[in-house]
Amino acid sequence: MRQIKLLEVNSELGAGTRGTSLGPAAIKIAALDFGSRFFKKYPTVEIPNENHLLLESSGSPFAKHISGVLTMYERICDEIQLTIENDNQFPVVLAGDHSTAGGTIAGLKKAHPKKRLGVIWIDAHSDIHSPYTSPTGNVHGMPIAASLSEDNIENKRNELDQETLNYWYQLKNVGGIAPKIKHE
Repeated sequence: MRQIKLLEVNSELGAGTRGTSLGPAAIKIAALDFGSRFFKKYPTVEIPNENHLLLESSGSPFAKHISGVLTMYERICDEIQLTIENDNQFPVVLAGDHSTAGGTIAGLKKAHPKKRLGVIWIDAHSDIHSPYTSPTGNVHGMPIAASLSEDNIENKRNELDQETLNYWYQLKNVGGIAPKIKHE
């Protein structure tokens, strides 16, 4: 069995409200309160976040902070791939912002480009919106659509500018493979 490596992602760019960056710390504190030594047992890498962008304009109203989310996808993707290929370890990602799941899926696919990935998504929402369909523009509602390379044009409600289109295309293609998963 491979050694676990914890990847801590304290980002909240994709979320509509602040506080998701506190998710990993909350999990670790709860574990300590129950006497668990899990987080002392395994190495942890904290992936640098881009939360400073929250103090700037959100950019597109249909994909808020998508440039920073793209950066996070790339960082997570690369760290997942390195953890699997170079370190021969099993990555466990701790995050609160759902948008980071797209970077996790991209990293798994990049490390295993010829394998079919299975994703079990447990959430109150399917997170399959795209900038074309999102009523809020919060990118945390888009990681499954990005992983599927799904625009959902038939349900389009938003007109996108070229910059948003470019970032969305890049987000779907992080890791150099699109789609990463299949609808089935």
